[in-house]
Amino acid sequence: MAMKGKTIDAQWSGTWVAQRLGVRLEGPEGEGPQGAARLAELLGLALRRNPKRAHLLVSQVLGKHVPQSPATVYAAGYGLGERVRELLGDRAACALVLGYAETATGLGHCVADGLGAAPYLHSTRRPVPGMRPAGGFEEAHSHATSHLLLPEDPKLLAGDGPLVLVDDEFSTGNTVLNTIRDLHARHPRRHYVVVALVDMRSAADRDRLTAFAAELDARVDLVALASGTVSLPEGVLARGQALVEEHEAHGPAEPTDGAASAGVVRARGDRAGDPLGGAAGAAAGDDPARAGSAGDGRAASTPAAGDPAGDPAGDPAGGPCVRVVLEWPDGVPDGGRHGFTPGHREALEAALPALARQVAARLGERPGRVLVLGNEELMYAPLRLAAALEESGAADEVRFSSTTRSPVLAVDDPGYAIRTRLVFPAHDAPADGPGDRYAYNVAGAGFDAVVAVVDSAGDTPGLHTGLLAALAPHTGRVVLAVVPSYAPGIPGAPHRQEPTMPEPTLPEPLRGPAFSSYAPEDVGWLLQDLSAVELEAPTEEREEAIQAGGAHYAESLPVEYQPSERYQTLYQDALAASAARVARAVGTVTETVLAERSPSPVLVSLARAGTPVGVLMRRWAAARHGLDLPHYAVSIVRGRGIDANALRWLAAHHDPADVVFVDGWTGKGAITRELREALAGFEGFNPEIVVLADPGACVETYGTREDFLIPSACLNSTVSGLVSRTVLRSDLVGPDDFHGAKFYRELAGADVSGAFVDAVAARFDEVAEAVDAEVKELLAADRTPTWVGWAAVERISEEYGIHDVNLVKPGVGETTRVLLRRVPWKILAQRGAGSDLDHVRLLAGQRGVPVEEVDDLPYTCVGLIHPRFTRGATGADGKAVAAK
Repeated sequence: MAMKGKTIDAQWSGTWVAQRLGVRLEGPEGEGPQGAARLAELLGLALRRNPKRAHLLVSQVLGKHVPQSPATVYAAGYGLGERVRELLGDRAACALVLGYAETATGLGHCVADGLGAAPYLHSTRRPVPGMRPAGGFEEAHSHATSHLLLPEDPKLLAGDGPLVLVDDEFSTGNTVLNTIRDLHARHPRRHYVVVALVDMRSAADRDRLTAFAAELDARVDLVALASGTVSLPEGVLARGQALVEEHEAHGPAEPTDGAASAGVVRARGDRAGDPLGGAAGAAAGDDPARAGSAGDGRAASTPAAGDPAGDPAGDPAGGPCVRVVLEWPDGVPDGGRHGFTPGHREALEAALPALARQVAARLGERPGRVLVLGNEELMYAPLRLAAALEESGAADEVRFSSTTRSPVLAVDDPGYAIRTRLVFPAHDAPADGPGDRYAYNVAGAGFDAVVAVVDSAGDTPGLHTGLLAALAPHTGRVVLAVVPSYAPGIPGAPHRQEPTMPEPTLPEPLRGPAFSSYAPEDVGWLLQDLSAVELEAPTEEREEAIQAGGAHYAESLPVEYQPSERYQTLYQDALAASAARVARAVGTVTETVLAERSPSPVLVSLARAGTPVGVLMRRWAAARHGLDLPHYAVSIVRGRGIDANALRWLAAHHDPADVVFVDGWTGKGAITRELREALAGFEGFNPEIVVLADPGACVETYGTREDFLIPSACLNSTVSGLVSRTVLRSDLVGPDDFHGAKFYRELAGADVSGAFVDAVAARFDEVAEAVDAEVKELLAADRTPTWVGWAAVERISEEYGIHDVNLVKPGVGETTRVLLRRVPWKILAQRGAGSDLDHVRLLAGQRGVPVEEVDDLPYTCVGLIHPRFTRGATGADGKAVAAK
């Protein structure tokens, strides 16, 4: 199918960025200017706020950011599918096409159409109650990182035919490698085909894919419309970020060619607090009262009027607006979220002319220029509807684009790809909570009518006061076309599914730098931010309150211990001495997990001691295997179990069987038992925790069973991303909330979280050989827990007349916690213990606590709390232990 309808502007829409940042598109070696010209025809450039990449490649033929002829958009994907069909030959009949949300959902559909007989599935960021993911993966550079695979028929992913993966661009290949690795571990295949509009990988990225294919013993082909590279001068990221800051603060420069008079609204700085400036204002000559706040392209909050049943309705911004519920064919999904078969495609093809007539009847006579606007992941149905309108001749001109979750700077210049921007709130109760959504290059583009296509789940009052209100000032008519949301497992679902009250949704994980000092890709915190709440009290007062009222230790926080200069020196010396030892333990536990638990695990650390370990395990997997493992931190509270809402979020976004719970170390195994009991009521999760150090011999998967100084145990939040211990209090944490924690931003000057991780990761190469040998031995060894630590704790409790194991805190890590947070009685130290206990001796001296050297101690040290002074002591239920 030949591409048609493409209009090329006289000026390349990447000129503005290229001139200011020196970014260049370069074609394949040997093609010369022709290759670069082909890339420029397909791509423009824009800027966005992103810690890894400031520039954005904006496709001219995708139908996402740039309104385009639907025939051009469809032909681009369909033609790629034809090329894949030719490549696969007879094997095309048993292929599966997988597209990426949100940008490539429609493109993947089109590729499947061109391939012919292949079913289609796209990833999604919309969890569906009752549907367990058949897979999932992370896209770390994306605006929203977690992808779910939710096929209605799980066998869709179980075949061994070729798997065709479709994305809009192939830049580094990380996301595709993550996907293939995850799915190959479940259902190995011999052939993978990667399809993209453009292949922009570096030579190193190409070599990495070749090595990856050899590692899998599989064939991996790539098909693209064009290929090349993006040439980035040194310092481009910082200069790009500064350029975004400048336009956020001052607004963009005046148009260079009178664009406003040509019907393109000049982007303005957003005075309503949008994170990226440049939202589109009202069109020249429009009444500002009809636009969003301050003419910035934001949606007004005027309530919608009119009949919700599907006939003419008053537009919230004052213009005519009509609504039509499309007579969608029975049993045909609204897209590929749960699978889309060739039979579904045939039924939709047959229905398209009638669907187009339904919409055309609402457009009036000769509507002129019409934009059909898809909605985030819903791209294919609007695209096919737009193409049918275009073919019918119902309008002088039809264009297609989609709304998106991704914020991009808008600059009104013909040499910039994103000229204007409309901003409006999400209207479909997204799983990650409320937030802004965007429509680009719509405002001021001179469309006589806009057909907004949504599924019935998104047909809410917020749609009318949001997207539709934002569109109304910029077009003569708005038509709302509603596609029935597909209900998996309900054949012949009704044409219209009225929106129902959604189940309580949970927000996306908190990430740095907004919460914690870790990089956003290092860890997502399944917690709520309680930084503004006063929760700390001096240790004595806090424990007195716990003892007097039977309060739970997780209902308040101790005041964060701030180390003295001498103590900080001890920490630095300890880190220098033990970094390689920690690195070896990290490598050992990570390799054991990859070998025995899952080739693509989802790391879930127990906040907060487990979090630095989870970050390091993720770093090892990336450094040694090129894996980009998801990592989250969750709360577990002794006596109250693990955060059930966090588990619910994990089950909705990942296969529970892939989840691996991570902690720093074991003492006597209390948290090991707590986790096992807490998970008894949750299906699919493996309750066996993995730890860096297991001196208590309580778990099967560990990095070492030696009780040595893990430097991260020496400090509190300043080595754990500046995040507090977790909090669970009924007046702060509701039934649908995550547990809470605080982000101590004010301690940034003392933070060593990143430096700790970097220091350990720097030793990975030197310990790799030792790790390989150790893992080989461990995999063949009997690692059944002996609970030797628990036996020692019981003996010590009796010998010292304590008679309560909860007052005995074994191991270097637990002893350090006693000295930092509790009111200790004495410290037992293994006779002859060396520098591992320097920090313990210093803290004990500062608090006047005696250190007693003993023999036959299975731990390096043990902290004791006197039975006649139990402030700081907590029992198995998390409450204060009564005095003896």
